[in-house]
Amino acid sequence: MARDTGFPRADAENDFLRARRGQVLSRLAAWLRREPDDVNIMLPYGEVVDALGYLGERRLGMRVIPLDSIVGSVDRTRDFDRRFRPTSARVRERWERLALAQRRGEAVPPIEVYRVGELHFVQDGHHRVSVAHALGLDVIEAYVTEVRTRLSAHGIRYRGDLIVKDHRRLFLERVPLAGAARAAIVVGDPLDYARLGEHVEAWGFRLMQDENTFLDRSVIARRWYAEEYLPVVAMLRAADLLDGRTETETYLRVAGERYRLMRTHRWDDDVIAALRSARDLG
Repeated sequence: MARDTGFPRADAENDFLRARRGQVLSRLAAWLRREPDDVNIMLPYGEVVDALGYLGERRLGMRVIPLDSIVGSVDRTRDFDRRFRPTSARVRERWERLALAQRRGEAVPPIEVYRVGELHFVQDGHHRVSVAHALGLDVIEAYVTEVRTRLSAHGIRYRGDLIVKDHRRLFLERVPLAGAARAAIVVGDPLDYARLGEHVEAWGFRLMQDENTFLDRSVIARRWYAEEYLPVVAMLRAADLLDGRTETETYLRVAGERYRLMRTHRWDDDVIAALRSARDLG
């Protein structure tokens, strides 16, 4: 809890100054550590939902939510940083008025948030969240609207993470995997999702030519995973060609290397031997 001197108005003023100092020092520390620019920037709700794919929403009513779960805003991303510390003196008057009310024990209305997974985004009540952080509170009352998305929000920490989520969503639209297959496909470089999508589509085109029939995307995705991806990953694991990358990243790399070395799309012992030899020589 913030220090209480017995003079609520002076304490509220000090609360604001302390929060501003914290924001400035945090920004300086991030710069000295050469951290990405988005480390201290709150997540924009619109960009998060666009990246994950909006499906629908429902009102849950009033809930008590952890302050640390509030990571972004619908429209006030410039006035506060990721920890809802004020980024300028522009919000000072209203901020101190709310801090004074809190210190005097006056009733403060619940905030309004959108919930995406376990993350919350403020629609109304940014100053109240900021004051609650400054006063050392752990939870806050909020009217919650739950938003359903195509992809899980798991793994989103910074704004840059949205790029990966966006590319993954687009990949899964092109290659509509489900269940365990969907969860198994993981890459770190967002552009790898685009490369993998093109690879699967090319595989599906060759399959349709071989079978002289049309197959929709879901069938191609299911067959690619069962007939191509899983057997190849098993072969790579047996040949000790999984090299610290994810299985998907290794698959994508060696698939390209296979064609460069042997101009073939098949997988057999000769191909695996050539790939192992190329790795050893490299």
